Amino acid sequence: MWTDTHAHLYAEEFLPDFNLILERAVAAGVTKILLPNIDISTVDSMKELCLGYPKLCLPMMGLHPCSVKEDFREQLAILKAELETGSYCAVGEIGIDLYWDQSTRDWQIEAFSEQCSWAFEKGLPIAIHSREATGLLIDILEPMRERPSGVFHCFSGNLEEAERIIAMGYYLGIGGVLTFKNSGLREVLQTIDLKHLLMETDSPYLAPVPFRGKRNESSYIPIIGSELAKVKNLSEEQVADATTQNARDLFGF
Repeated sequence: MWTDTHAHLYAEEFLPDFNLILERAVAAGVTKILLPNIDISTVDSMKELCLGYPKLCLPMMGLHPCSVKEDFREQLAILKAELETGSYCAVGEIGIDLYWDQSTRDWQIEAFSEQCSWAFEKGLPIAIHSREATGLLIDILEPMRERPSGVFHCFSGNLEEAERIIAMGYYLGIGGVLTFKNSGLREVLQTIDLKHLLMETDSPYLAPVPFRGKRNESSYIPIIGSELAKVKNLSEEQVADATTQNARDLFGF
């Protein structure tokens, strides 16, 4: 049985055939799908999905770094209130993204640090978005005295970054990038123990080969898992069992 630890199935890309998406995921052996929030505009649609499928879908609450704009403090206040009243498995999706807009760097750092404090106070893990910022995020997290547990979602960094992340007790989220020919992720993961890894899709983004460039979905988790099994010289069942147990340990479901 597989767990997709990061998917945005409430996104508008899934509206035309949403029920079929979930049916295919369940048929593929996916038993849990974790849904990270984006900002205040996505809270209601994410909650509606989780209420409709409570045994399959679990929500997170947080502010995505790409949504950190001039009003980010107001958004944080609203999302924190929601976190206090709801039942969430993690604080996420949070982090730093310096690919699109470096002008909000300081705001993103402030938003990330505040949301880390929420997670620590509530005993929840964090789901970390990192783009062009992995080293910066590690530098922020390493000296934290009150550091929450968590996962670097969609990890695509180098071995040194992986080792520093693991040394902090964090997991690496492995998605469709593993199937990309020149990603370099296979070589990194050859030396990383399976106990440090989680499976994810980041749907609707980063679909694995042979669907690269198309809409991603949770039913593609076994494709990613099969590639990881080859890298680790293990069976797909071993990969599914280990990564699902890792997800249970981190997210508490």
